[in-house]
Amino acid sequence: MTAITTGTGRTDAELAGFVRGEGLRLSFGATPALRGASLVLPRGEITALMGPSGSGKSTLMHCLAGILRPDAGQAWLGDQQLSALSERQRSDARLNRMGFVFQNGDLVPELTLLENVTLPLQLTGSKSRTARERARELLGELGIVDEADRRAGAVSGGQAQRAAIARALVHRPDVLFADEPTGALDTSTGEQALDAITRLARQAQITVLLVTHDNRVAAHADRLLTMRDGRVVGPDQDPK
Repeated sequence: MTAITTGTGRTDAELAGFVRGEGLRLSFGATPALRGASLVLPRGEITALMGPSGSGKSTLMHCLAGILRPDAGQAWLGDQQLSALSERQRSDARLNRMGFVFQNGDLVPELTLLENVTLPLQLTGSKSRTARERARELLGELGIVDEADRRAGAVSGGQAQRAAIARALVHRPDVLFADEPTGALDTSTGEQALDAITRLARQAQITVLLVTHDNRVAAHADRLLTMRDGRVVGPDQDPK
């Protein structure tokens, strides 16, 4: 394994358990999306990834999550090289070790909030009672337990997004990928959602990647990285 240069001076041993990408390249047809992108996400830290539209932020996140397989380079989750795993193994890693929050929540509208939040636990074999108790616990921490039995399609956008956050964290993942998690919310509701993500992630020491173009979102992170033209550029910064 070859360590990448991050400016932190960390050794490979110190990087164990971190999410990292090394020289990731990916093209869609003749159009390059990633041009040798490299980064390290320290365990338990919240990192914001900013950059203009089309800079490769979401593509990089998808490679780090094993959703996309890069043309070249390597993506690691702990000691697992994701690009070397089979599709089934990558799917298992996402189910068991990762959580995802997207701009529009992507809840199943016909299911209740409680049913949506329990899905990851049910898919990993948890008992129904245990799954419901854990889901209600998180919905309570997010202030929407009173809405638990309402269908996802019948609640407000802010309530649905908080339920999506609960679903992403209910199985206690190692890493949370959040792609424009407040893009569809007003400022006040977005702040509430971000506060929930950062508070719960820090409590559980979850590694977080916030993909955003919004400085207000980045201000919730411990570190800021910038993408331009398919590469991570510039030194790490304190976004605050």
